[in-house]
Amino acid sequence: MTTLLGAAIGGALAVCAVPFALTTAGFTATGIAVSSVAAKMMSAAAIANGGGVAAGGLVATLQSIGAAGLSTSSN
Repeated sequence: MTTLLGAAIGGALAVCAVPFALTTAGFTATGIAVSSVAAKMMSAAAIANGGGVAAGGLVATLQSIGAAGLSTSSN
């Protein structure tokens, strides 16, 4: 019973923490925030890919989640 309760609490915290972490990193509903960790990640990805950010990559996926309104900035 204690393990199940711990798992439920951990899951609830994760659901709340992920949107906060994305917004804090700069992945917002309105796009990547200027001078954020997300902007630095996007820059590094673009340099590595010859000037563009690859679809389906980490940066694109995180921004899609932020733009979908799953980040705290959209609330």
